[in-house]
Amino acid sequence: MTTPSRAASRVERQPAVRVLARVGLAAIGVLHILIGIIALAVAAGAGGNADQTGALQALVAVPGGLFVLWAVIVGLIFLSLWQILQAITARRPGQKVTEVAKCVVYAALAGIAISIAAGGRSNASSSEQSMSAKLLAMPGGVFLLAAIGLAVVAVGVVFIVNGVTHRFERDLRLPPNRWATITTTLGRVGYVAKGIALIIVGGLVVFGALTSDPEKAGGLDGSLKALVEVPFGVILLILIALGLIAYGAFWCVRAFASRLRDP
Repeated sequence: MTTPSRAASRVERQPAVRVLARVGLAAIGVLHILIGIIALAVAAGAGGNADQTGALQALVAVPGGLFVLWAVIVGLIFLSLWQILQAITARRPGQKVTEVAKCVVYAALAGIAISIAAGGRSNASSSEQSMSAKLLAMPGGVFLLAAIGLAVVAVGVVFIVNGVTHRFERDLRLPPNRWATITTTLGRVGYVAKGIALIIVGGLVVFGALTSDPEKAGGLDGSLKALVEVPFGVILLILIALGLIAYGAFWCVRAFASRLRDP
């Protein structure tokens, strides 16, 4: 009798499925590289939204970008489906939950990308501020918003720990060649930089909850732009931007240099 786990394992081993999953990993890398570039532009005094939405909109604005955007969409869709296969074949309950969470995130990004490709305009920061305002208007919403901010901070701490301790390397399955050194170096820098960015985002969400000001909880874009207003913030923003670019490059190199996990 064929179980769901065995069926998923067979699908997971198909070369075409693995190629599409790698395209999805590269799509995540491209988005982070674009976010890093936009953050550098913000540090230089230019505009732009330094988040996933801004990165996707930036793709549309360049020649041939719409084609690249649709390639990113296809990659994100198949990456979310790949995470479902990973969840089915995972042995530990905690790992199953993690894979399902990744599936939801990638599917949401694909939905935003499809909307932008179809001509829609989305602003993640405004949406997050609106959601924060709705939470603050609810009974006990201050505590819920603060808890969300603390959860984001905790995720940021996990990213930093993974980067400093090299824990993320356990899942890379890199062959022993020159790409292994490049991939792990980019990952260490990128994980720490993204962790710092998430801590700043979470910290501002908590601050917005404590001050009952939803404008303070503006997501990644608002958090990075807020750095420009503080002493030495521009330098920190540049370092975070370069780290996000390294994190994106890590995903791109990982997409083609590492072996995907076998069930």
